Amino acid sequence: MNFTVKGRNITVTEALRSYAEEKLVKLGRNLNSASRLELELFCERNPRIEDNQVAEATIFTKGPVLRARSASGDMYASIDLVADKLDRQVKKYRSKLVSHDARVRGSLPPDPGGGFGDEEEEDDGGPRIVKTKQFSIKPMSAEEAALQMELIGHDFFVFRNAESNDTNVIYRRRDGNYGLIEPK
Repeated sequence: MNFTVKGRNITVTEALRSYAEEKLVKLGRNLNSASRLELELFCERNPRIEDNQVAEATIFTKGPVLRARSASGDMYASIDLVADKLDRQVKKYRSKLVSHDARVRGSLPPDPGGGFGDEEEEDDGGPRIVKTKQFSIKPMSAEEAALQMELIGHDFFVFRNAESNDTNVIYRRRDGNYGLIEPK
């Protein structure tokens, strides 16, 4: 696995780099050798934030991109936390790959009911859908959608773009700006 460490507003020392490599490279045992891991370390400049030592890691695989972010008062602790988060994500990803491969090869029976088990059967501790909303989507501009999002107090808003007539999503980024997701 290809491993990269970057520092933003901090100098990445050799000790920090080797510690991060020691903690994160073992994730590569469960991934393809062509996978790439990028770790970005930085310090939040806001004096009100106590947990200002931040570690963000991204693993690029053949399938999904795995991301984790952790913050604490110590950079080494942040690296430990982000390694734990990524370890859980990699194990979950690998278990889905193994069960999918076995189902494709026919060694496991297909899931009855199209992959949705009963609530009692499916208690793996993972996220589940607990609420469903339906609403009509009216055409509007991205600016109007941002205003609507602010009015309802959500972090994202689904709308039909008046210019392209496609369904888009506008969301609030951590830096306070907005992001727009458009289909290709």
